[in-house]
Amino acid sequence: MVQDEPRGDVVAKSDAPREKKPNVFSQIALFMRQVLAELRKVVTPTRQELLKYTGVVLGFVVVMMAIVYGLDLLFVWLTTVVFGVPAGA
Repeated sequence: MVQDEPRGDVVAKSDAPREKKPNVFSQIALFMRQVLAELRKVVTPTRQELLKYTGVVLGFVVVMMAIVYGLDLLFVWLTTVVFGVPAGA
């Protein structure tokens, strides 16, 4: 056992040799193999699923636009009440 200097914690010393780090080209090749393996797992949606997902996204966008528009009208009304000057005048 060897003591770690800064905090005095007990740390086990390893006599096992470190593994040699692969070179840059083998790391790139490994990365590309992993990317291709992940791409093989991707499932393309059917036309019906794609239309459903598109409808959900468009519906969400419309709801968010309505909320922002409502807040905008509320703030215009609030500033008109507070300052007494209509917006745009």
